[in-house]
Amino acid sequence: MPQVNENPPPPNPWQGKGAPPDLDKLATQFCKRAKKLLPGGSQSAFFILLLVFVIGAALWSAIYTVPSDSVAVVQRFGKYVDNVPPGLHFRFPFGIDTTQVVPIKRQLKQEFGFTTPNATDPMQSPRGNDAKRETQMVTGDLNAALVEWVVQYRISDPVKFLFEVREPSETLRYVSEAVMREVVGDRTVDEVITIGRQDIELEALLKMQATSSKYAMGISIDQVQLKNINPPEPVQESFNEVNQAQQEKEKLINEARRDYNKVIPLAEGEKDQRIREADGYRLKRINEAKGDTARFLALFAEYEKAPEVMRRRIYLETMQKVMPKVTTKFILDTESQGILPLLNLETKEVAGHE
Repeated sequence: MPQVNENPPPPNPWQGKGAPPDLDKLATQFCKRAKKLLPGGSQSAFFILLLVFVIGAALWSAIYTVPSDSVAVVQRFGKYVDNVPPGLHFRFPFGIDTTQVVPIKRQLKQEFGFTTPNATDPMQSPRGNDAKRETQMVTGDLNAALVEWVVQYRISDPVKFLFEVREPSETLRYVSEAVMREVVGDRTVDEVITIGRQDIELEALLKMQATSSKYAMGISIDQVQLKNINPPEPVQESFNEVNQAQQEKEKLINEARRDYNKVIPLAEGEKDQRIREADGYRLKRINEAKGDTARFLALFAEYEKAPEVMRRRIYLETMQKVMPKVTTKFILDTESQGILPLLNLETKEVAGHE
């Protein structure tokens, strides 16, 4: 009587429809079909075909191209070998040499608080609900603000970027967020929203670059740019009113400066003109006085030489100036008496008209 196995083996899960194919059987079938395709079905021809296939696969895996804005980091059995410039290059095939293309000339960016559609870099935009969380910050005066910003950077050292820090792009996001929270936390909400944007960008840039250099990330920060900075929604209307008042204040200040720059230079010009006119008049009067003095001294010197002649000359010159201006003239002889009785002229009056 045959013995019955009380513990039969478990059924094969691969039996039936889902069973995997027999690899040995498939290989045998492939060899038979390849021999039939070859002329004469010789085994040597099969090995020649296999050799050609292997050489083609080796060339295919050995040739690679590096874009113009990138370099390729070559590893041989996982060990760093060299940086390869752009162009067509060769490497050891079949995984002996592996290459990683790093875009060192391309400017990359990371966005915080918002997302650009169809971005190719997974680390460029926040993931999931991180966009809202990244923007929520507390200022130095214990007010809340929603800050959105962009970090633009380049890969300065591809070796450090690949091997010094694990996930350098993600690390840069953490560094950027930490630095921005620190910088915003040192300022008031008015500075963050209105007048302190440029200072925040500059300070954040310097601190991000210092931290990246400290961690040896191989990254160079080009620019930090603040985008939208808003207060939380419950107080946004009040902040908008304050912002409008600030803008109105700046507008009035600018108008006052415009009027000042218009009036003051005009007054300064008129003042300089008056001063120059006064200086000219002063010089004119001084020169005239000096000329009159010199002329008087010259006449006085001639008068001392011949007093009667000079007295007569001065008298005649004076009369030449005075007489043309007199409209009515009476010429009288001082020795005659009672002439022209109709005029009723007395001796004193006649003497006065002489």
